[in-house]
Amino acid sequence: MPNTEMEQRQVVVIGAGPSGAIAAALLKRRGHDVLIIERQRFPRFSIGESLLSHCIDFIEEAGMLEAVQAAGFQRKNGAAFAWGEEYSAFDFGDTFTQGKPSTYQVQRADFDKLLADQAEQQGVEIRYEEEIVSVDFSGAHRRLQVRRLDGSEYSVAARFVLDASGYGRVLPRLLDLEAPSNFPVRQAIFTHIEDRIDCQAFDRDKILITTHPTHRDVWFWTIPFSNGRCSLGVVAAAEHFKGQDNLDACLKEFVAQTPSLSRVLQFAEWDTPARTIGGYSANVKVLHGPGFALLGNAAEFLDPVFSSGVTIAMRSASMAAGLLDRQLNGEAVDWQTQFAEPLKRGVDTFRAYVEGWYDGSFQDVIYHPGSSAEIRRMISSILAGYAWDERNPFVAEPKRRLRMLAEVCARVPA
Repeated sequence: MPNTEMEQRQVVVIGAGPSGAIAAALLKRRGHDVLIIERQRFPRFSIGESLLSHCIDFIEEAGMLEAVQAAGFQRKNGAAFAWGEEYSAFDFGDTFTQGKPSTYQVQRADFDKLLADQAEQQGVEIRYEEEIVSVDFSGAHRRLQVRRLDGSEYSVAARFVLDASGYGRVLPRLLDLEAPSNFPVRQAIFTHIEDRIDCQAFDRDKILITTHPTHRDVWFWTIPFSNGRCSLGVVAAAEHFKGQDNLDACLKEFVAQTPSLSRVLQFAEWDTPARTIGGYSANVKVLHGPGFALLGNAAEFLDPVFSSGVTIAMRSASMAAGLLDRQLNGEAVDWQTQFAEPLKRGVDTFRAYVEGWYDGSFQDVIYHPGSSAEIRRMISSILAGYAWDERNPFVAEPKRRLRMLAEVCARVPA
């Protein structure tokens, strides 16, 4: 590994997104030396724009809540689901878990920069437009080779590395930790529009998830922002997009096939070229190793349907920062039992409901008109992000409970 320059740091965080900014701020607040290395220049575009209530707990823990509250983001108090003429809404203020009653829907370019700026204001050093090109974890310290924008390189030796690189998945790539996901390959086509929504049935304080009228495995997100714009996307198995070379036309055609969503967006101005991302579900062999741990999407990404990605990222950041603080202070810690296993329990809860969404069983539950208020409160807790609260029966035994409830709510084919 080239060594034109060398420096010693206590903790290096790869990536300045939400998990990286929060982990770094939490460690800095506990008195540790933290350096973030970020490949891009902020602000930069990202999806994952509808936050869950549990995110606010970690933003508050990192001392960033006041800045987020003052930023003017769209308030979000729940999630709404539509299929044909059926409509079902869940309120984050009425949940089994006594968590935060509301959160925000954010344009990630602004939101991520705000969190990164807050981390910097707390004393975290962030180096933008620098990329990790190789690593050597064979010695006592984790050694990273970093390339600057001008092509020059230097080395950093760290006592510990947190990978918060998101879709970049830096350490999984460089350490051969990637593992295949068991989810089918799906693709999303998405854009931002000036929505001009003039529909009394549309609640701007909620994300709207719309199921395609005939293909239940095809769904749309509609995420309103506070500036009169919204994020709009369609998600489907890759075969649904075969032969579709024009992304804008493809997205508009899917919306046209869905009357309830067409009505909501009938006055919209489609002023931004559509983008696409596919094969985004990912997994890894391990979540940690000697001197490193993986956060958020750098470890595993399930699916965007319940907006769980940022919540998992922030939760992993909080857990890792607390454990690493103890380790750096000389305590013996067990990353497997104190980080990987408890984190995975919540991820597996989300996984059960994502799988249930695509096989139709969870959709049957969501759209069922006769669900009890208490069951809806338990489901609302999960939709709000509280997938680690094992007092909730639908968290403690997600697959069994969902299977039992789905049998009651199952639709009889016409």
